[in-house]
Amino acid sequence: MNTVTVSAAEPYLIQQDYSAYTDEQHAIWAELVGRVLPELEKHAAQEYLDGFQIIGLQKDRLPKLASISARLAPRTGWSSTPVSGFLPAPAFFEMLSTRRFPTTTWLRSKESLEYTPEPDIFHDVFGHVPMHSHKVFAEFLEHYGRVCASMEDSAVLEKLGRLFWYTVEFGVIRQQDEIKVYGSGLISSHGECKNVIDGHCAIHDFSLDEVLQTPVKVDELHNLLFAVSSFDQIYEAMHEAERRAMSGGL
Repeated sequence: MNTVTVSAAEPYLIQQDYSAYTDEQHAIWAELVGRVLPELEKHAAQEYLDGFQIIGLQKDRLPKLASISARLAPRTGWSSTPVSGFLPAPAFFEMLSTRRFPTTTWLRSKESLEYTPEPDIFHDVFGHVPMHSHKVFAEFLEHYGRVCASMEDSAVLEKLGRLFWYTVEFGVIRQQDEIKVYGSGLISSHGECKNVIDGHCAIHDFSLDEVLQTPVKVDELHNLLFAVSSFDQIYEAMHEAERRAMSGGL
């Protein structure tokens, strides 16, 4: 169990009231999973699919965060830690640096199945958390949090945010000569995932230089993403980005 104090994030930490979820909300979760899982079983990275089983996600019931954390802790030391909502950057980075993934507990409505302006439990848990069972990815994510927590230069943080966006949120990987998705924004969005699967998005080989030079667009489907050949590649890219940031060359 992670006992390191998180001072910046502390005001945002809550408890998940699992008994408060309604039958309708469990049904919405089941519908969301049912919409995307058949495609993911064909087009998601194997590491994501393995993680889905490792953390014990159910297809028809909302997840209990404490149960997920109990499965993750002995494997990678990560936890899914419930928070009240969107976190300011210092609190977010602090939580990542201590292997706590800030996880919202609310669920989108039936009228907003495809898109929510803020992350909900489906995006956070279904989209993100299975990858936290992968040891190299888990190391990368903690290192990202530690580096960003130590940075005050907004321009540097914006560049590092691009690395996060094109890996953690919208990452793809080449496996068996095919493009597979692993980023949470692709995993949890049927439209974004189909955009990639149907070939409407250019895929470049992952290059730290190109990633850092590619601005993030949040208001349209992606037309360019970057495929890694292994998760070691993003781990090494984070170390290189840290070296550049520390030397003023990012």
